[in-house]
Amino acid sequence: MNSSALDIVSLFPSFDTGGFGGVQTSGREAWRSIVGRIGEQRAEALYYQTGDSKAKAVLRAIRTRSSARVVLVWHIQLLKLLPFLDRSGSRVVLFIHGVEAWPKQDPLTQLLLRKVNLILSNSDHTWTRFLARNPAFRSTRHRTVPLGLGSNFGSVTPGPARQPAVLMVGRLDRNENYKGHQQMIHAWPIVLQRMPQAQLWIVGDGDQRPDLEKAVRERAVTPSVRFFGQISDSEKDRLIVQSRCLALPSRSEGFGLVYLEAMRMGRPCLVSNLDAGREVVNPPEAGLAVDPLNYSNIADAVERLLTLGPEWAQWSARARTRYEEHFTAEQFHRRLLTALFET
Repeated sequence: MNSSALDIVSLFPSFDTGGFGGVQTSGREAWRSIVGRIGEQRAEALYYQTGDSKAKAVLRAIRTRSSARVVLVWHIQLLKLLPFLDRSGSRVVLFIHGVEAWPKQDPLTQLLLRKVNLILSNSDHTWTRFLARNPAFRSTRHRTVPLGLGSNFGSVTPGPARQPAVLMVGRLDRNENYKGHQQMIHAWPIVLQRMPQAQLWIVGDGDQRPDLEKAVRERAVTPSVRFFGQISDSEKDRLIVQSRCLALPSRSEGFGLVYLEAMRMGRPCLVSNLDAGREVVNPPEAGLAVDPLNYSNIADAVERLLTLGPEWAQWSARARTRYEEHFTAEQFHRRLLTALFET
């Protein structure tokens, strides 16, 4: 390898701050850890900017001709830029996140996957689902690297909210109709029968929103359900504090950074029993898991998570502790950097 080679060249999706994309958020955090470890002079990031054509991305990759000890690919679809990089002597590391990696991959992607030396996944669930449709890569070296987030709060956990509100956070896109919004709305009349003051707060926007608003009207629960649209991170943090729990009974979550955002503020989480939310929240340690298609099961769990008392206080404390022991930004940085440079 050239003596002037970089330590790492990284391929990321857009670093844009809009929306709630966990891949983008974790990518920014990964790049921060890399630069903090080796400095900007020894690392280069190539990211697929919002609005880019494939041709622009290819041209940008061609211009990135520096060889590197490690080529990090932060999304499986970005593997298609590999042929345009100088990979002589490089170790290729791919990070997979969830639904994008779970289908059977197309022939070109399968060919490029054979160039990968190490696959990192954000959860054991993501790796298992990937192998279920792509068993030919079972022998590829793998390591699970759970994600992490920085905390904007001190040592004091915010106390319980006065209003019994459940918060949901995520994109409202029809092609991501697995996060549990429809199921929560279906279960909401049962919740209101038991807790008439309960509120369901939905943060996020997308083409699924009209369908969800229609479902709310059809169930005559409009006064107790509020759509906030896309909001700032500071406003999202404020709503987490003002809620009593976070709910995302998703069927196909590869990890779920929003669970960490809630747990770091001592808010228990409602997850499904079908995906990686269980790995993050570890029910009943920091919340509860439900069958996302069982509306009565959802309502039972919501009622418990909204009810203040010793059980809620224990969940709150354990959620904050679980975040601090497993999912801080520093812990994620250490896990990622070990996988990239020390294995």
